[in-house]
Amino acid sequence: MRSLTTKLILAFLLVGVIGSLLVAAFINTRTRAEFERFLLDRRRTQLTEQLVTYYQEHGSWEGVEDLIRRARQHGPPSVLLDRVFLLGKDRQVIVAPRARPGRPPLQLRNADLAIPIKVDGDVVGWLAIDAPRFFAPTLSPEAVFRDRVRQAAILSALAASLLALLVGVFLARSITKPVRELTAATRALADGELGRQVEVRGRDEIAQLASAFNRMSADLARSNQLRQQMTADIAHDLRTPLSVILGYTEALSDGKLSGSPRMYEAMYGQAQQLSRLVSDLRILSLADAGELSLNRAPVQPRELLARVAAAYQGKAQEQGVTLEALPGPDLPAIEVDSTRMDQALGNLVSNALRYTPPGGRITLSAELDPHGMEVGGEVREAVTLKVMDTGVGIDEADLPLVFERFYRGDRSRHEEGESGLGLPIVKSLVEAHGGRIAVHSAPGEGTTFTILLPIDRRWSGLG
Repeated sequence: MRSLTTKLILAFLLVGVIGSLLVAAFINTRTRAEFERFLLDRRRTQLTEQLVTYYQEHGSWEGVEDLIRRARQHGPPSVLLDRVFLLGKDRQVIVAPRARPGRPPLQLRNADLAIPIKVDGDVVGWLAIDAPRFFAPTLSPEAVFRDRVRQAAILSALAASLLALLVGVFLARSITKPVRELTAATRALADGELGRQVEVRGRDEIAQLASAFNRMSADLARSNQLRQQMTADIAHDLRTPLSVILGYTEALSDGKLSGSPRMYEAMYGQAQQLSRLVSDLRILSLADAGELSLNRAPVQPRELLARVAAAYQGKAQEQGVTLEALPGPDLPAIEVDSTRMDQALGNLVSNALRYTPPGGRITLSAELDPHGMEVGGEVREAVTLKVMDTGVGIDEADLPLVFERFYRGDRSRHEEGESGLGLPIVKSLVEAHGGRIAVHSAPGEGTTFTILLPIDRRWSGLG
């Protein structure tokens, strides 16, 4: 059963149905018993009057068996007249019920409940019906009938309440146990025990909450681990160029070294590395805060790719790698910040150049995505930009992590002069434009980065 709401509804429905059935069963049982008792009292009164008349007419109980036999024959079987005892005034049995064949004679068990038969104020006999105690004679059958029905209603209400209590206790325990576990885990999480997990039972709303908590706790633990790793990596990447610059400047200050163009060039290169790292960190921090400014303007995808290819053509030729932007079909314009997208595509091309050996190929292409992408709850047309290389590829274990900051994998980083933030910056810039990025690769088969960007039909120009 999936829904906690359904469980609660069914539980309350079950309690209501069982309570109603109990009330109906109790009232039905008591009503039948009290109605039969009412009939019995009436027949008893009638039989008593007939016995009084018989004694007045005959002066004794001789032959009274015929009167009682006729009463048994004409009375309804449910009023127990087949269990009538007639006693003399000395309480000796005069007439007793006939025993069934093969069974012992019936004995009067409730002689104290016999009612007197009076003629002219004198007791001449006693009439007893050996019925259960709830058929005992009373002076007011109607009042007893009402009392018994009321008792049946009270008993059934108590039974239904007890059942509701039992069901409520079971339901409360089943609900509060995972809630208590979640509460304890939340407190542990607040105390710094990141990664705390709780057991997931079933598939209802509480189980979904437990699953969400487990994911959140795991994500927090991973984020904290990445934050600590990122802090260590930043310190490492800052320390290396600073150590070089401080070493040279200290040697120059102490006169141990004399300045030279080569030394100044090395110091300048390290300063540039520091500047790039600070710039990359600033871009990521602005993207995380949602404050990355974008100067959007319509641009043709082919022009965007051609401009990036031209910027890296010289470096590609130096490495003996073929770099080209395919002409492709005419596409609608996309509204992007050209500078930011140049940086994103440039990082991908630079990354491809680092891992594509001489004789390899890097290809940039653009095409209309056949499925489009969802933006703001609606599906819009989209353009796919691809950067494909024939390089060494990425291990399968590294693929989900290549966009992590400072992740040190064989393919995603790390070379001298690189901050290790290139791919995370690409992801942040693409997402800032409302797009998505994915990577597909296999070792020795090259890598393909795919960027999906929505089309704004306000710009209808075609390339």
